[in-house]
Amino acid sequence: MIKPLMVLTPLLFIFVGCQPKQDVYVENTTNIEKKNDSISTIKNTHKETLTQDKKLLTKDSSIQKEYKKLIIEANIKQDPTLSRNEAFMEFYNEWKNVKYRFGGNSKRGIDCSAFTQRAFKEKFDVKIPRTTWTQVKSGKAVKKSELILGDLVFFKTGKRDRHVGIYMGDGTFMHASIKGVKFTKLNKPFYKKTYWTSRRIIN
Repeated sequence: MIKPLMVLTPLLFIFVGCQPKQDVYVENTTNIEKKNDSISTIKNTHKETLTQDKKLLTKDSSIQKEYKKLIIEANIKQDPTLSRNEAFMEFYNEWKNVKYRFGGNSKRGIDCSAFTQRAFKEKFDVKIPRTTWTQVKSGKAVKKSELILGDLVFFKTGKRDRHVGIYMGDGTFMHASIKGVKFTKLNKPFYKKTYWTSRRIIN
């Protein structure tokens, strides 16, 4: 007589051996999904951070100005003349469509000494006085034949009237003229005749 236990034992092994190993695979799949979720979260967080940084730089002009200033300062150490020209040209492009207004100091209108004062302050963090009569005492005197980019050039345009601009090299200076912010040649008859003196503000 066959014992019931002997018959059931092989069947029990077969049944156990045929069980699908779903639990093992499900556990591994869950771990992989968790890892993928973590990587995805990190990527999204990084993307959001970059987006926020870009928005911050776009909205906060003071941060933009500080960032540009640091770049200019770094470039000046490598090539002073090139970087100085870059800074002044950037300032010119910001103001080139602004009209002249005596006593003005904004985009609604600006005069010559306010223009030079703002250029040095905004691009080099160098403070100079507000008027031509006080700016002419700043820095050190230089001969017309020894002008370098960034020197201030002064003119006696009337009995009490004085005018100032920033020398840009090649016999040219930029200034807030009666016709607005522009570039003018030093040898232009009017300015050649009224030339007064020059001052070096930054070396």
